[in-house]
Amino acid sequence: MRSHHAIGAALSSSHPDFTRSYSGFLFDMDGTILNSMAAAERVWGRWATRHGLDLETFLPTMHGKRGIDTITGLNLPGIDPAAEAEEILRGEIEDVEGVVALDGAADFLASLPCEQWAIVTSSPIELARARLQAAGLPQPRLMVTAEDVKVGKPDPQCYLLGAERVGVRPSEALVFEDVMAGVTAGEVAGSDVVVITATHRHLMETRHPRIRDYADVTVKVGQDRRLSIVPR
Repeated sequence: MRSHHAIGAALSSSHPDFTRSYSGFLFDMDGTILNSMAAAERVWGRWATRHGLDLETFLPTMHGKRGIDTITGLNLPGIDPAAEAEEILRGEIEDVEGVVALDGAADFLASLPCEQWAIVTSSPIELARARLQAAGLPQPRLMVTAEDVKVGKPDPQCYLLGAERVGVRPSEALVFEDVMAGVTAGEVAGSDVVVITATHRHLMETRHPRIRDYADVTVKVGQDRRLSIVPR
């Protein structure tokens, strides 16, 4: 376990995200509360290889965004992005081997009042529910998925909708993210952001506070029902 000194430094007064309290929490899913990287890269890797893409260059770009947005952005000739995204979706739903919760995520989510948090993911709802089940995480009462937005991350539409569903102003929500597309979406929505680094292969340059996972932090629910992050 990491030392309380290290966590205390992460929760220092220099990070307003960790000294504030919030009316609600909004969580990305993949890479933020569960690790699905191996499964996603298996499926996307097979697809990318068929289309002659360089895996080392391509795979880092597909995390955190809707599949249809990733494919559309490639501008591949003769490709129907909707049909290709549906094919990939079916493959991802069938392949959840190795999908696991991040350390401490299950307890962290269980400690939250169910009406005060939501998952805001770029995954379609069927895939989101399959991965949550595989990881042993609770199915949330509130969720925003790929089908709910017209434009995916880094557009803020998803987090604006997430805040609306939780019934809070975006400025009163704390966003948990792991990739830059999601961080940008949270920023533009007007929310504070905390970056989860458990699945990072390289250091992300960000002005936001970072925690590896949820092993050494917990949630304090105030008498006013406001939420804050505290060291365990």
